[in-house]
Amino acid sequence: MGILPIGVTGYTLDNTTGKFEAYFTNDCSFNLEGSYDLKYKKTISGTISKNRLKDLSGVSVKVWLFWLNIVEVYVDNGELGFSVGIASASFPLGNFDECPQCGCEMDCGERDGIVESS
Repeated sequence: MGILPIGVTGYTLDNTTGKFEAYFTNDCSFNLEGSYDLKYKKTISGTISKNRLKDLSGVSVKVWLFWLNIVEVYVDNGELGFSVGIASASFPLGNFDECPQCGCEMDCGERDGIVESS
C-alpha cells in the first residue's frame, strides 16, 4: 500500500513516540483519482500509530481554488481517509496498491528510487 510518493530519499522514526519525518529531493505533486491534486513538501512529518497518521505537516490537497493541509490519514472499514480538519474524503484501500509518482498519478509505469531505510 502506498500513500508516500516514490522518491523518498530518507526518513527518521522515533519508535517510542511514533514521530517521523520523510525526505524528498524536491517538492512533489500528483493527481489522486483524477480529481484531487496533492502536494508533498521536500520534508513531511507527523506521528504514526496503528491505522493512522496524525499531526501531518507538509502534505496538502487542492480543494476548488484553495490548498488545504492534510492533517490526518486513517484506515476505516476498508477505506483510506484523508482529513483537512473540517472535512475529509475516503477512498477504497485498493486504490493505493501502487505508490504514487511525482508528476504522475497512482499508476504511471516503471518506478525507481524506493528507499528501504535510513
